[in-house]
Amino acid sequence: MGGRWFPWRAKRKESVQLSAGVTAAPAAEALPSEEQIAQSLPTGVRLGAAWSWRLLLIGAMIAVLIFLIVQLRLIVIPVLVAVLLTALLSPLVNFLHRHRWPRGLSIAVAMVGILALVAGLMVLVITQIARSSSALSERAIESFTQLKQALLDSPLQLTETQINAFLAQVIEAIQQDSQIFISGALSIGSSLGHFVAGLLIALFATLFMLIDGKGIWGWAVRIFPRRARAAVDGAGKAGWTTLGNFVKVQVLVASIDAVGIGLGAALLQVPLAIPIAVLVFLGSFIPIVGAVATGAVAVAIALIYNGWPIALAMLGVVLLVQQIEGHVLQPLIMGTAVKVHPLAVVLVVAAGSMLAGIPGALFAVPVAAVLNVMVHYISSGAWRNTPPLPQPAPSAPLWSTVPQTRPGYRRAVTSTPSAPTQENRRND
Repeated sequence: MGGRWFPWRAKRKESVQLSAGVTAAPAAEALPSEEQIAQSLPTGVRLGAAWSWRLLLIGAMIAVLIFLIVQLRLIVIPVLVAVLLTALLSPLVNFLHRHRWPRGLSIAVAMVGILALVAGLMVLVITQIARSSSALSERAIESFTQLKQALLDSPLQLTETQINAFLAQVIEAIQQDSQIFISGALSIGSSLGHFVAGLLIALFATLFMLIDGKGIWGWAVRIFPRRARAAVDGAGKAGWTTLGNFVKVQVLVASIDAVGIGLGAALLQVPLAIPIAVLVFLGSFIPIVGAVATGAVAVAIALIYNGWPIALAMLGVVLLVQQIEGHVLQPLIMGTAVKVHPLAVVLVVAAGSMLAGIPGALFAVPVAAVLNVMVHYISSGAWRNTPPLPQPAPSAPLWSTVPQTRPGYRRAVTSTPSAPTQENRRND
């Protein structure tokens, strides 16, 4: 019984304590609630904290998205290339389809045409380089001899023995580090395999986007909640329009740059004028940065093979073309297609190149332009009065010659034939 507890003992103990003058301890004060603590903080602190955790969450989501894109770059880059090709070829396909061409034939003509154009440019560049290889090698030897003589006559007082010793050290360093080159040569097979796989993915994705692009977009929109579908659909269509304008205008600007710099190189008798023009055309798809880099290559080739006077003249041609692009083409043509400030273009291209190299610099501006238009559309609230999205209609067969959306044409009747009319009976 010593371990048992009896209530009368506790009451007796309390009565003894009270009789001895021992008072009970006061009840503990109630702690402030979280709401009271939040109300006691200044308004700026509460707003800063609210913004901070939301920005941290958004930053974490963006970081995860970028990580996934980097990990899946062998798939993401070909798909992005396919989107650009689809935006470029869609007007041609729609034009042919409106003129009673079957849609399958329109798509085939557009894709075969772009492949033939790219293959023709590559064959032309390879032919020009192969035809001028012997003359270029001789000129390179002459340029090296002139550089060596200039070093001998320079105030540095270098001797031929010192120059030869320096060249021997360079060759020895290359031989010692030959393992790097061997490993790089062994990785060519893997890189070539990745390139071929990416090319096939881009071609197949372009084909399916041209065939059923609306169906693919409708499926993507239906992933979102029903209340957000109108905003997503409208924003996507606005972004697609901007992307199409950007691709068409960028092709025009790149063609003008290539013709101007290539023609200047040909008039100045700079070798490899056609390859320089093709390089400028490809580099101009990276706004501002690409044109500057390819122009520098053209000036370097002129300096090596033609000397200082022709190099300065080539630099003048490049600067003239860049001024025309920056003050005429960009404000009048590109400004209507891509409403992004030039400073933002430079920063976006720099960030894209830091994150993903050349592909990042190539896709930075179109991605920024599309996101800018989509965000503005959603924030404007123009989608609130949009009626609910209808169910997507089945795609027309590829052999159909009449587009579904073209007014003035009736679709073929596939229902059960009705009863014969009086006129049909008379004809029978």
